[in-house]
Amino acid sequence: MSRFLRGVLWVFVGLYALALIVFLLGTYGIAGVARDPLSGVYLILLGQPWVRWIDHLPEGAWPAAAALAPAVNLLLLRLLERVAAARSGS
Repeated sequence: MSRFLRGVLWVFVGLYALALIVFLLGTYGIAGVARDPLSGVYLILLGQPWVRWIDHLPEGAWPAAAALAPAVNLLLLRLLERVAAARSGS
């Protein structure tokens, strides 16, 4: 179980990195990419259910909160992986 969770964790890390790159490129027009208001949609998907509370923050904090919401899920996956590793003894 620990190996499976470690694999899921690394897949999530890769998807999070790609979503963050797409978000930064599309939102701020970095590297000549056209600005796109939907560039953060992948971060929203990866950050569920935590992105539902972003609208309670000031509007200026929304982009940063959207970028950091998947990090909560990443930390939870890491915690589950560590618990599974401790239970299996590896």
